[in-house]
Amino acid sequence: MTYVLVLVVLALGFPWGGALVARRLVGLLPPREACWALTGAAVLLAGGTIAALIGLFHVPFLASLEQVSLARVVEVWPAAVPFAVAAAVALSVQLTLLLSRWFRQRSLLRRAWQAAEKGTDEGDLIVVPGADVDAFALPGHRGRRGRVVMTSGAARLLTTKERAVLMAHERAHLAGRHHLLSAVVDLAAAVHPALRGMRESLAFHLERWADERAAAVVGDRRVTAAAIARVALARASQDRPRAAGFPLLSAASGPVPQRVEALLRPEPAAPSGRGRRAGAVLLACAIAAVALTALALAYGLHEYVEFACVAVRGG
Repeated sequence: MTYVLVLVVLALGFPWGGALVARRLVGLLPPREACWALTGAAVLLAGGTIAALIGLFHVPFLASLEQVSLARVVEVWPAAVPFAVAAAVALSVQLTLLLSRWFRQRSLLRRAWQAAEKGTDEGDLIVVPGADVDAFALPGHRGRRGRVVMTSGAARLLTTKERAVLMAHERAHLAGRHHLLSAVVDLAAAVHPALRGMRESLAFHLERWADERAAAVVGDRRVTAAAIARVALARASQDRPRAAGFPLLSAASGPVPQRVEALLRPEPAAPSGRGRRAGAVLLACAIAAVALTALALAYGLHEYVEFACVAVRGG
C-alpha cells in the first residue's frame, strides 16, 4: 500500500505548491485574467483535496462493496481504518468551516444592507451619514440590486473627479460580480490551509481590475491614483476602521502603494503584442495544469483503492 500513501501525500500536499505557483504566475497576467485564474486554481485545488479525503474515507466502504471483510482489509493494510477515521474528521472540519464562512458571508451582507437602509438614495448610490471616509460595493440581496455605498464624510472630502473615480471603481466591482469570485476563493480556503494566501492575492487583483476600469471611465490615470491614495490615507487615520472581507469590496482595500504605482505607469497593466498575449495564455494554462494535477492524483487514489479491493478479495 506504499503507492496509496504516496498518492495521499501528493494529493494533500500538492495544493501548497499549486497555490504558490498560482500566486507567482498571476502577477504576469492582466488583472481580470489573474482573478479568473486564481479562482479556477483555488476551486480545482480544493476539489482535489476533498476528492482525496473522500477516497480515504471510502476505503472500508469500497471493500464492503467488493465483499471483502474489514478484518481482511486491516490485515492487508493496517492503516486503512485510522486513515479513514482521519479523513472523516478532516471532512467534518472542512464542512464546519465551509458552513461557518458561508453564514458569515450572508451575515455580513445582511448587516451591510441594514446599515445602508439608513442612507439616502441617489440613483445607484446610497449616501450614509458618518464622518468616517468609506465607500464600498454592496452586492444585491433578496431581490435588491447592487449599490454603491458611500459615507457623507467621503462625499465631503473628495473632489468631483475623485468622487467619479470612486463611483467608477465600485461600479466595476458590481458589474464584474467580484464578490462571487471573492466568496468562492474564501470558501476554498476553508478546505486547505495552503489556499488561504490566495485570498489576499485575489483581493489585490480584484482591486487592480476595478482600478483599471475606473481609470478607463474617468480617462485620467493620475487622478484615479490620487483619489485611491487619498481615500486610503483618510481611512488609515480613522480610529474605527471597517472590518475588511467579503462581500464589501472597497477602493481602499489591499496594498494601495502597489496599486497606485501601477496606475502611475504610462501604459495600462495589460499585455501588448502577440508574444506577450501568448505568454499570458501559457501562464494561465500552467496554473490550470497545476490544479488539474491535484485532481488527477485524487482520481488515481480512487482507482487504486478499487483495484486493491478486488486484489484482496481475489487473494
